[in-house]
Formats: sequence, structure tokens, C-alpha cells
Amino acid sequence: MSATEKIYFYPVWLRIWHAFNALGIITLIFTGISMQSSIESAQIVGFNMIVNIHNIAGTVVALSYLIYFIGNMVTSNGKYYIIKPQGFLKKPIKQAIYYAWGMFHGMKAPFPISEKRKFNPLQKYIYIIVMYMAVPVVIVTGIALLFPEIIIDKVYTFSGVFVTAILHSAMGFFISIFLIIHLYIASIGKSPIENFKSIINGWHQAH
Repeated sequence: MSATEKIYFYPVWLRIWHAFNALGIITLIFTGISMQSSIESAQIVGFNMIVNIHNIAGTVVALSYLIYFIGNMVTSNGKYYIIKPQGFLKKPIKQAIYYAWGMFHGMKAPFPISEKRKFNPLQKYIYIIVMYMAVPVVIVTGIALLFPEIIIDKVYTFSGVFVTAILHSAMGFFISIFLIIHLYIASIGKSPIENFKSIINGWHQAH
């Protein structure tokens, strides 16, 4: 593979989904933090408006996730999320060591991006956990909180609404941490903006 070869990783539908999902998630994070804040005087807009914005953003994320899920089912993008048994633990650990030590000491990436490998093993595992576990939980619990009459009254000795709200907040916090790490990892490349340009024009520069 030549040093100048480009790989078309991000088709139009995926880029549109990514844009709507990113805006929706960021809006959910900020409005979610504001809704849980006890400092009302620090709010730029009223609490009811924040709740409405949060609900609208949640609807956008839920609909965009449906597009993402169907898109991965009917296009070739889904193949990048398939996990193979060989090296199930060894590969992501090797990648983690590279992130923690290797890339600061001139080591080459153990799993460089190629036409067959869009994500390194550690990225793949984390993306699967976030996109196929955490995000669906946030969406389902969000819908439940929007329509609390569908929530069961008790989970053992706890209020069903309370448990649902805690789960919703916990997964939201997990996704927030993922977003920060995601932005940092995206800045690792030939230049800090290279990967960001890729998600805009669709082409990834292979090295």
C-alpha cells in the first residue's frame, strides 16, 4: 500500500448520521448536566426549556441511531464491528499498551488502519460497547422517563422510576467519558485534524 493511498471509509449516510448523532449527544450531555444542577441561577434558559431541548435532542439521537443500526445491517460498514475469537484479549491489550507507552516511544501502531480494518481491536470493542449497549440503554431509559407510566413500580425495594433514572444518568456519564476519549484518539494521526477531515470528506489517508 502506498503512503498516499486513500480509503473511502465514510459514505454519505454515515457522515450525515455522525453529524446528527454528535450534535444530539453533545446537546444531551449539556442539558442533562444542567437538569441535574442545583444552581438554577447559573442556567441560561429556564428549566422547562432545558427539559424540552433535552427531549428533542433525545428524539434526534434515537432516530439517528435507528439509521445507524439499519445502515450497519444493510451496508458493508457492519463488517467492521465483527469480533473474531482469535486474539480476543491479546489484541486489545496490545493496542492499549501502544496507547499508554508505545506511541510515546516511537513504536509503530500494532494494528494500522487498512481497507479490511477500520478500527483497531481496542476501538472496536469500545465502539461495540458504546453503540450496541450503552446508547440503546440510554434511549430505552430515556423513553421510559418520558412516559413514566410504562415503568414498573418497584425494582426490589427501590422505585422503578428511580432505578431507571440512575441507569439513564450512569450510561449518559459513560458516554460522556467515551466522547472525551473519542475526541482525543481522533486527534492522533499525521496531524491533529486529519481524522476530523476524514469524517467530513469521507476519505481516510492510509499510512
